[in-house]
Amino acid sequence: MASDTPESLMALCTDFCLRNLDGTLGYLLDKETLRLHPDIFLPSEICDQLVNEYVELVSAACTFEPHETFFSLFSDPRSTRLTRIHLREDLVQDQDLEAIRKQDLVELYLTNCEKLSAKSLQTLRSFRHSLVSLSLSGCANIFYEEDNPGGCEDECLVNPTCQVLVKDFTFEGFSRLRFLNLGRMIDGIPVESLLRPLNSLAALDLSGIQTSDATFLTQWKDSLMSLVLYNMDLSDDHIRVIVQLHKLRSKILTCGPHLISSHLDISRDRLSSYYKFKLTRKVLSLLVQKLGNLMSLDISGHMILENCSISKTDEEAGQTSTEPSKSSIMPFRALKRPLQFLGLFETSLCRLTHIPAYKVSGDKNEEQVLNAIEAYTEHRPEITSRAINLLFDIARIERCNQLLRALKLVITALKCHKYDKNIQVTGSAALFYLTNSEYRSEQSVKLRRQVIQVVLNGMESYQEVTVQRNCCLTLCNFSIPEELEFQYRRVNELLLGILSPTRQDESIQRIAVHLCNALVCQVDNDHKEAVGKMGFVVTMLKLIQKKLLDKTCDQVMEFSWSALWNITDETPDNCEMFLNFNGMKLFLDCLKEFPEKQELHRNMLGLLGNVAEVKELRPQLMTSQFISVFSNLLESKADGIEVSYNACGVLSHIMFDGPEAWGVCEPQRAEVEDRMWAAIQSWDINSRRNINYRSFEPILRLLPQGISPVSQHWATWALYNLVSVYPDKYCPLLIKEGGMPLLRDLIKMATARQETKEMARKVIEHCSNFREENMDTSR
Repeated sequence: MASDTPESLMALCTDFCLRNLDGTLGYLLDKETLRLHPDIFLPSEICDQLVNEYVELVSAACTFEPHETFFSLFSDPRSTRLTRIHLREDLVQDQDLEAIRKQDLVELYLTNCEKLSAKSLQTLRSFRHSLVSLSLSGCANIFYEEDNPGGCEDECLVNPTCQVLVKDFTFEGFSRLRFLNLGRMIDGIPVESLLRPLNSLAALDLSGIQTSDATFLTQWKDSLMSLVLYNMDLSDDHIRVIVQLHKLRSKILTCGPHLISSHLDISRDRLSSYYKFKLTRKVLSLLVQKLGNLMSLDISGHMILENCSISKTDEEAGQTSTEPSKSSIMPFRALKRPLQFLGLFETSLCRLTHIPAYKVSGDKNEEQVLNAIEAYTEHRPEITSRAINLLFDIARIERCNQLLRALKLVITALKCHKYDKNIQVTGSAALFYLTNSEYRSEQSVKLRRQVIQVVLNGMESYQEVTVQRNCCLTLCNFSIPEELEFQYRRVNELLLGILSPTRQDESIQRIAVHLCNALVCQVDNDHKEAVGKMGFVVTMLKLIQKKLLDKTCDQVMEFSWSALWNITDETPDNCEMFLNFNGMKLFLDCLKEFPEKQELHRNMLGLLGNVAEVKELRPQLMTSQFISVFSNLLESKADGIEVSYNACGVLSHIMFDGPEAWGVCEPQRAEVEDRMWAAIQSWDINSRRNINYRSFEPILRLLPQGISPVSQHWATWALYNLVSVYPDKYCPLLIKEGGMPLLRDLIKMATARQETKEMARKVIEHCSNFREENMDTSR
């Protein structure tokens, strides 16, 4: 089982400070700009953690509000020190980098920061003396600047951006730079001239950049140990250059906190475009012979000719081996040792038996698929989504044997690519199967909470129908409301948002209403009142109204009434809201339109029982129409005794207000009383119930009174039935809430009917016997 290890003190303090910046670390200058308190001095370990955790909170926790001037806290290196920071997506703008330009950054990772412009290129120069590692992956606009700023008014009316490619920037002066990632840039960037000043690169990533002449790479043939050319259109000329980079055969190099192993990545996305180049046996043999000490190689996505593998007979012989001499891939038999990693995703080679690598990405089995997700999540969402889709099939059809690893990898992918439709669709679908009851025992509370948070992030960030449906289905795998209570308000807001449109996907509507109903069942009244104020009651009534117009009584209709029943339980404000928004009219219309729908009738009458418990609201029920409807439902046999029982409960509370409150001529009070007595006497005392009481208080208040004997009798019958059929649940509840003294007093009352007194004695006897049987007599 996954560990429930608590967060470190450092992590807890960091989180608290970030959520309470004004009052802990800083103060607001001019009510806008954050400034660090003058008596605070923070070392790099704390500053790096604050910035990196801030980025994580902004991207992953949708409830966290970013602060526009957050980075200004780190503007002065005399009081704060930043060394290694990772920033991503739209969180970062030019002014943020400008705010920290005086820092001596050693490592700066900027991933998919599309709001950064050429202004940030100039800021990067501020870090040139200290930077060792720099990633600009996906920062597509950083090499663009305004064309003739301030002097292109007419053109800007047509083209508001007026942007042109920066061509005069180079990495001149970045003397310490060893690691550089320029992946996923826009075509046209002059890579050769841009990189020429760098003398000692050890790792270079040019993913997606096209260059017909790669000769410039040879300037680092004595230093380059890791080269990534993902999705570069290769040719034989490229291969001839690559094999000259003899340092790709070297041992592991330490670069700051990172270990750079000898690595070559010439993989591609097989779906991206038509691709002429094929990896032949000759090409693979050349790579292995010239770069024989490679520790890592990725050739995923390539079309590989059949003559690269051994015969099927030899392939099936012997035990699975990673030894190069037994390799099923013929060119790899020349390797001196097994590779640490071999990328074969979406190639035919991954399905071979003897692969000379300790870790292989591919689509053959669960291990290979998980390796693929792990390797490609950060920078290759298009590959990651297809790998997660394979994991989805494994979890759905077979059994996932590395559950915890799989869950963590999917969570990471969903966090990393919050706005990527394909990953959100496949990831949310995989989570549904990875969190079902079959796997629950292997998951810790902490891990399940991470799943819930990433699911809610998906619902919040992506309105696509499939994502919404997958996320709602995944939430159904959790114990509700217990496991969702830590995000109670947020999950309700999201579900109500899904249900707000008048036209909505039927399946999502059904699941969302079911979840809403479960969320307001068995929670305290404060939660119910808060959700009511969020629009819960109004949303359910609108759904009911829509179904009425369509003349449809389906699960959405029934769940909506059930949810209203639950949310109005002992919450007068929600009961009042129901009445104020034409709830009674919808009740009468539903009763008329669907006379045979028993479960619907039960849910509606249960809700009206809650309304009737509120003394201030009962006058609104005192109309001839309503009283006649309730009286007629006393004789209903729908859903056992439930409809009749609930109708009698409504009338019992109305009767409790006395004859002077009976404000209608027809039907007469005495006539309704007689029908109530007859209904109660017709019920089987051993009836099993489709009802759940959290408190007996509304029933108990009907006992110590003589103004309405029939109300008193209904309350006593209710208690007798519940303690008889469900003694373990309801005997302790009745004793705890002080019901026993009230029942004893009832027996002494002159106004109480004899049959009511007899029933009260039996209730007392049941509870007394239960208490004796469950008394702890051990010593």
